[in-house]
Amino acid sequence: MKRPLVAALAATLLAGCATTAATRDTPPDGGKAADAAKSSFIDDPYASTYAAPASQPVLIAGATVLTGTGERLEGADVLMRDGRIEAVGTGLDAADAVRVDGKGKWVTPGIIDVHSHLGVYPSPGARAHSDGNEATSPVTPNVWAEHSVWPQDPGFDAARAGGITTLQVLPGSANLVGGRGVTLRNVPATSYQAMKFPGAPWGLKMACGENPKRVYGQKGGPSTRMGNVAGYRAAFIDAADYIRKQEKAAKKGKDGDKDPSKRDLKLDTLAAAIQGDILVHIHCYRADEMTTMLDLAKEFGFKVAAFHHGVEAYKIADRLAKEGVCGALWADWWGFKMEAFDGIQENIALVDRPEGGCAIVHSDSEEGIQRLNQEAAKVMAHAHKAGIDIPPERAIRWLTANPAKALGLLDRTGTLEAGKLADVVLWNRDPFSVYAQAEQVWIDGARVYDRHDRSLQHVSDFMLGQSAGGAR
Repeated sequence: MKRPLVAALAATLLAGCATTAATRDTPPDGGKAADAAKSSFIDDPYASTYAAPASQPVLIAGATVLTGTGERLEGADVLMRDGRIEAVGTGLDAADAVRVDGKGKWVTPGIIDVHSHLGVYPSPGARAHSDGNEATSPVTPNVWAEHSVWPQDPGFDAARAGGITTLQVLPGSANLVGGRGVTLRNVPATSYQAMKFPGAPWGLKMACGENPKRVYGQKGGPSTRMGNVAGYRAAFIDAADYIRKQEKAAKKGKDGDKDPSKRDLKLDTLAAAIQGDILVHIHCYRADEMTTMLDLAKEFGFKVAAFHHGVEAYKIADRLAKEGVCGALWADWWGFKMEAFDGIQENIALVDRPEGGCAIVHSDSEEGIQRLNQEAAKVMAHAHKAGIDIPPERAIRWLTANPAKALGLLDRTGTLEAGKLADVVLWNRDPFSVYAQAEQVWIDGARVYDRHDRSLQHVSDFMLGQSAGGAR
C-alpha cells in the first residue's frame, strides 16, 4: 500500500521512506512490528451478510459467447457449477447440469454499472427519497452511500431485467468529497448488507467543477474552481497528518502506552484512499480539470480508479491509458451545462483506443441502467461512422471487464473464465442490437431472472403494496 508523500509533511514522511534496497528486505520478525504499527481505516461495522443464492449446475450449450477477455466463441458452451464458471468452450458435457439451449443466442458476463444512484435516489423520485447528497458541507467523506440505500427500490428489479448483476451505488456530486460508495450484488433483499458485495473495496466519490461551486458558492464557498482545489488539498493534508498520528499511536501501543488521537470518520475515509484501500472515483467533465486531479493524486499518493462522465476524456486518452485510469462515460450525453459542452459521440471509442485504455459505459440514471448494452451500441455506431470498427468482443469489455477493474473486482467477476463468479446473461440475440433482450440472468450461478418465467421476475415490496392499494 502506498505511503503518503505530502509536501506539508515531507520532512517527516520522507525520512521514514529514506531506506536503501537492503533495508527494505523482510525484517527478522516477518514484518509483524510494521503491521502492528499500521493503522487500519477500513474496519467495517456494517459488514456484508450476502449469501449466494442456492444454485444447481447449468450448461448453456451452442451459443455465441463473448467472454469479456476479447474472445468471441461461436457454437460454444458455458458450464456453471457451485456458483462459479467451471468451463467455457465447445463440446462440454455435464450429466447433472440443467441444459439451456443457446442456439441462436448470445452469452456475456453479467453487466456491471460503476455509477448508479439506485437506492439512494430511488423511484418514485420524491423529496422524501432524496438521500444521495449530504449537502451540508463541501467535504463529507464521513458519509456512506450504503446507509441511504433502500433495497425496495423498484429500479433494482428493472436493472436486473437489463442484465445488471453488480453495481456501485455512489453519493451525489454536490460536494468536493461526497462520501463512500458501495458495491452491491443485484439480488432482492430486505437490507443493504444482504446485497453488499463481500470484500469489495469501497469507492470514494469526489466531484470537480460546477456542481460544488454552484451548491456552496452562496454558503461560504468554495465558489470557484481554485477554491475547489484548495478544498481538496486541505482535506488530504489533514488526512496525511491523521495517518502520521495514528501510526505513531500504534507504535506506542506496542509498549502498552497507546495514546491514539480521537478517531475521525472523515479522515478515516481519506486516509484509506491515500493508502489505496478505498478506490477514488471522480465526477469530472473537462480535460484540464482531470489533469489537475491526476496531479492532485500524485501530490497525496492516491490512485484515481476512474473519472466519471468525462465528456472531454478523449482529449487525454493517452494519459489515462498510461496511468491506468478508467473513463466511465456516457454514450452521448453532453451540452446540458458549460462544462459538458465539448462532448463528442466518439468519446468512449477514443478512450478505448490506446494500448491499456480502459473505457466504461456507465448510467448515472435509473432508466439508462436498464439498457447499457444499447448505450454501448450507440458508441459502436458512431465510431463506425468515424472509421473505427469495434467488434462485439471488444465492446463487451466496456460493460463487464473494465468496470470490474475499476471496482477492484476483476479477479472475481467481469469475464467468463474458469474459477470466476458465475455472473452470466443469456441474450436472445446480439446484445448490441436494438432488439436485444436479456432472457435469463444468473448471479453466483443462481438464476435470478427469466423473461419467460413470472416466478423469476421479482417485484419489490413497494410495488406489491401499490398493486394491493389499487385493488381496494
